[in-house]
Amino acid sequence: MNSSQIPKRLLVCGLLLGGVLWLASSGSSQSRSTQAPATAGNPSGEYVGSDACKDCHEDQFKAFSHTSHAQLTNIRSWNGKVTGCEACHGPGKAHMEEGDPKKIISFKNKSSKEISETCLNCHAGREERNNFRRGEHWRNDIGCTDCHSSHEVVTGANSPGSITFVGKTNAEKPGYATIAMLKQSEPQLCMSCHAETKPDFNKPFHHKVLEGAMKCSDCHNPHGGFEAKQTRLATGADGACIRCHADKQGPFTYEHAPLKTEGCTSCHTPHGSSNPRLLQFSRTNQLCLTCHSVEHGVGAAEPAGPQHNQNAQYANCTNCHVKIHGSYTSPVFFR
Repeated sequence: MNSSQIPKRLLVCGLLLGGVLWLASSGSSQSRSTQAPATAGNPSGEYVGSDACKDCHEDQFKAFSHTSHAQLTNIRSWNGKVTGCEACHGPGKAHMEEGDPKKIISFKNKSSKEISETCLNCHAGREERNNFRRGEHWRNDIGCTDCHSSHEVVTGANSPGSITFVGKTNAEKPGYATIAMLKQSEPQLCMSCHAETKPDFNKPFHHKVLEGAMKCSDCHNPHGGFEAKQTRLATGADGACIRCHADKQGPFTYEHAPLKTEGCTSCHTPHGSSNPRLLQFSRTNQLCLTCHSVEHGVGAAEPAGPQHNQNAQYANCTNCHVKIHGSYTSPVFFR
């Protein structure tokens, strides 16, 4: 064989092989022409888009189109990702072609934890929701869709029907919510389960939740946390209180022990009270004497409470012990 003939034969073989591959590829492309185009967010062509759902699920599609979920297609960071109905219900090609309800993910018979896992596929990874699986709602089978509506938002005339709702938080009808796709305004939604808190917010001295000056999630994280009652921040049980009452945080040279060991709730009732400053007792000396008595004989030395003059003009301990939350100069909190 002549050495000059080898490249020519290789060239002929290459041309023949290329022709075979071209014919094969053209045939396969024709067979795929009826399928949805494969993209980065649709690698197998099994996703058909939310518009295909509209033909059968018109009411749900119309309600869904007004939600923040439906607007993800307009966000640049979501380009090439699966959005709309199929983001939760899975690829819909087989369901669309056969009409078989078993060919699509349905949440009708799923538990609250299974539903929440679907939501957390997108909504996990941020501080607000990172601890949902260790929260009280998760442990008590309260899922995302018990508070949030995934398909629709309430629309219509939205104005307060009572002077009770006067603040920015609640300046709307109790059954309306314009944030986070909630099913109701936040305080009404929380109190639908936590009914024991509603009487507290109607007491003479209370945090202004029903008035709309604040809301439950200002102090509590509904999506879980490390603290008791899912209070916010990881700085101790009083983290939620100190956000507003920053002057009580310290550190002080002379600390009031209960504040550091038991927290604000050792003296105060956080939601509401019949007593000024949300105290647990109507008289200040009654509250102080629950700890400062000569009866228990444990812990550090305390003032012998009953030896103090308990007449009315002296009964308010904070007349003298004015810096009761902590002091920089006085070990007995005089100044």
